Amino acid sequence: MKKIYTLLAFVVYFSTSALAQWPGKVGGGQQILLPNGWKISPAGHSLALGDLPLNTQLSPSGKFLAVTNNGQSTQSLQLIDLKTEQLVDEKVLTKAWYGLAFSKNEQHLYVSGGNDNWILDFNIANSKLVKSDTIKLGPVWPKAKISPAGIVVNKANNKLYTVTKEDSCLYIINPAEQKILKKIQLPAIAYSCALASDEDVLYVSLWGGRAVAVVDLAKETITEQIKVGDHPNELLLNKKGNLLFVANANDNTVSVVNTATRKVIETIATTLYATQLTGSTTNGLALSANEKTLYIANADNNCLAVFDVAKPGNSQSQGFIPVGWYPTSVKVTGNKILVANGKGNTSMANPQGPQPISKADNSGYQMGSTANNKLQYIAGLFKGTLSFIETPKPDELKTYTKQVYANTPFTAQKEKLADGEAGNPIPRQQGEKSPIKHVFYIIKENRTYDQVLGDLPQGNGDSSLTLFGRKVTPNQHALAENFVLLDNFYVDAEVSADGHNWSMAAYATDVVEKTWPTSYGGRGGTTNYEGGRPVTYPKNGFIWDYCQRAGISYRSYGEFGEYGKANIKSLQGHMSPKSPGFNMDIPDQVRADAWEHDFDSLVVAGAVPQFSTLRISNDHTSGQKKGKISPQAAVADNDLAVGRILEHLSHSPVWKESVVFILEDDAQNGPDHVDAHRSPAYVIGPYVKRKAVIHTMYSTSGFLRTMELILGLPPMSQYDAGAMPLFECFTNKPDFTPYKVIQPLISLETRNVAVNESSRRSEFFNFAKEDSVPDLDLNEVVWKSVKGEDSVMPAPKRSAFVILEKKKKADDD
Repeated sequence: MKKIYTLLAFVVYFSTSALAQWPGKVGGGQQILLPNGWKISPAGHSLALGDLPLNTQLSPSGKFLAVTNNGQSTQSLQLIDLKTEQLVDEKVLTKAWYGLAFSKNEQHLYVSGGNDNWILDFNIANSKLVKSDTIKLGPVWPKAKISPAGIVVNKANNKLYTVTKEDSCLYIINPAEQKILKKIQLPAIAYSCALASDEDVLYVSLWGGRAVAVVDLAKETITEQIKVGDHPNELLLNKKGNLLFVANANDNTVSVVNTATRKVIETIATTLYATQLTGSTTNGLALSANEKTLYIANADNNCLAVFDVAKPGNSQSQGFIPVGWYPTSVKVTGNKILVANGKGNTSMANPQGPQPISKADNSGYQMGSTANNKLQYIAGLFKGTLSFIETPKPDELKTYTKQVYANTPFTAQKEKLADGEAGNPIPRQQGEKSPIKHVFYIIKENRTYDQVLGDLPQGNGDSSLTLFGRKVTPNQHALAENFVLLDNFYVDAEVSADGHNWSMAAYATDVVEKTWPTSYGGRGGTTNYEGGRPVTYPKNGFIWDYCQRAGISYRSYGEFGEYGKANIKSLQGHMSPKSPGFNMDIPDQVRADAWEHDFDSLVVAGAVPQFSTLRISNDHTSGQKKGKISPQAAVADNDLAVGRILEHLSHSPVWKESVVFILEDDAQNGPDHVDAHRSPAYVIGPYVKRKAVIHTMYSTSGFLRTMELILGLPPMSQYDAGAMPLFECFTNKPDFTPYKVIQPLISLETRNVAVNESSRRSEFFNFAKEDSVPDLDLNEVVWKSVKGEDSVMPAPKRSAFVILEKKKKADDD
């Protein structure tokens, strides 16, 4: 048999490496290791697209492919000639989101204008996007909340149907007259729609529910709802119109519906293993030309699942095809499979570096033409790609399938038995006991490793990038030096919107991943990603829901709620009454005080919970906004609060059975010489090793997996199930020495007094909610507050960790 030998693991190629940026151009056996621990090895060849392509549509003749790019930076519409495989035209749009449809005569291309609440009608002539008209559904955001999503037009091109994700409606429109003919309320926010071949019925995926709405167009009413999986998104009708395929993102499934009976005749599981764990994020569908093969895009598995659907109700798995990072759309033309990869083929560095913000754009958001969009934000650095893949022959598909399995760290075995070692305090499976009984989980806000710990010579740091070194963060330096220094830890998230979801569920749903870039780009949209909207929840909830079901006691201090008010049902009655949420005007000392008071009362009552989440968040900073606490003072305040909590806990009666995990929800796109996802993280407790430097690659999901194993909880997603637990950080020989807090070495009361360009920029920042300011922009003013107003902050780095593999013949397995 053939056996794979790893010759070189974790070889870091930095931002300028062609090998890292263009894996498709490298010889066989190459994989790109992503910061989250998963790998990609895209099949075929690729064409660069824009920022977060969410949808593609083939023109009726198959000549063109249209792409809508819906990311944080420049949003755009692209037209690709499929014969030459070249981009023939591109239009920058102020706002766009998902909706895309050609007219039957191929003379019109309709595009969702997102929260501008209109549909753009582009004429196509000589392979160019020419004159455009605007079909207005209402006033632009925030005067109206509409946001058209999926679009479809009838054959006569006299009726256009669009469904919306903000007001959850179906709009029926006469495109020529730009007139709304009918507005129908839907039961939940919608994603896409599909028109029956006889044009009597419209099917609508209810993204915020578990159903497909059936709209009788003659009666202009919803006649029924077909129950499908959770978060139904893309819809696909076969040519006969007798089968409707529904992608269900939260269930990792495709529902196959008989349109005559309106019944699900089959549910196709798209996962690599037989698992109920969320994490494949099924969200794209395409049929082969003969309609015998179904290609399914699994966004979070970075692959296509391939099924033989020749016998409806008896579909058979054929294998998998590796594609790029976060595939969002798949189409088939002839013998070619076209895949839009939302985050491209790898990470990359900001090629231009941070640029001064436009004075005309006081919000801090850069929009407009690509030429003007110089301030690149973390989301904007993930440029999408379009993969062109020849339909694989059976033997090729087998090879592709092996590649997909080699790319994923998740396995069915790991779901039941985690990596670990005998005798370690971290169990390997549910049912095993740990000497640790109390888990304290501290979530901070947004720093990179080099910004804080880059000055530690024993770690892989760059001190030239350190803003908050030992003088500012003496306690965090002491924790890293006296317990374990982790210099190879990466957050799974890009920003706080998905960061708090990843930090509490080891997953961010398709709703979160596909909507936060729009809101972070200053283009409107309903937000509240920390439990305020049930549509954003993972299928089985957050870690507190798992604790509740398992009978594990738990409590939250400012995470997903504040002052006793919970954002989600499972936290009701489990919130500390005096703990604030995110608020930069409240010192972290107040948060430490609230925890100490609450904790002491629980100690007296003998009711210290097994799991506690603490939000200690002022390392976010308020930039250089005049009168606000300075960035260094804010981070020092955060450091002292962490030190106080550790000292208080370590002198308590539960210390001997406790462990503390500390991480940032995201890295805020700051400078780091390895990767902008690399972040400081800490593990503290009697069973944690002392004075150890550990270079093992860890992630947010790995931290959660470790907590779950201690508490006896199952994994929540494929990501924590496949992640490396932190068993290497632990010892079975405890050291009960308490921690002694280090008092601040700088004043915590220092306020911003300078009047300069950074302070003027900071005046327009919204600090009412974390990450309401573009992270790169905030990081730049923070950099200048420490390094000087004339200093230039280095560009954020996107690294690809390349694993070189060689296949070798062997007689043994």
